[in-house]
Amino acid sequence: MASVSIYLNFAGNAEEAFNAYKRIFKAEFSAPIMRMGDMPAQPGMPALSEADKTKVMHVALPILGGTQIMATDMLESMGHHLVEGNNVTISLNPDTKEEADRLYNELSLDGADGVAPHDEFWGYWGTCKDKFGIRWMFNITNQQG
Repeated sequence: MASVSIYLNFAGNAEEAFNAYKRIFKAEFSAPIMRMGDMPAQPGMPALSEADKTKVMHVALPILGGTQIMATDMLESMGHHLVEGNNVTISLNPDTKEEADRLYNELSLDGADGVAPHDEFWGYWGTCKDKFGIRWMFNITNQQG
């Protein structure tokens, strides 16, 4: 079933923040925390330090009314820099790749920083910033189809 989540970027303290949110919302993570070290090496990707391997690649926590917050740590070693404005993304989880593509095509029109939805090791994923400066993510995990 299609859903919407709020995706947050952190500067290395996503796990600390989400453990606090877990306590505050009296909730449990949707799945175990995925770490950067769990990610298969990609061609051209810099090797991760031991410290970076422990950082959060993905975490998800249901909060209120069916809303879920998700997060990752931005790694400076991978050229990521956290600034206000790139620390929050609206994550759309459509039912089909076709719907993900349609949403991407419309939201990225006259926008910036687009990565067209494509297959990744966990599923079908893409992202863009629309012409109004809002960041959007499109994600269909493998178990969704």
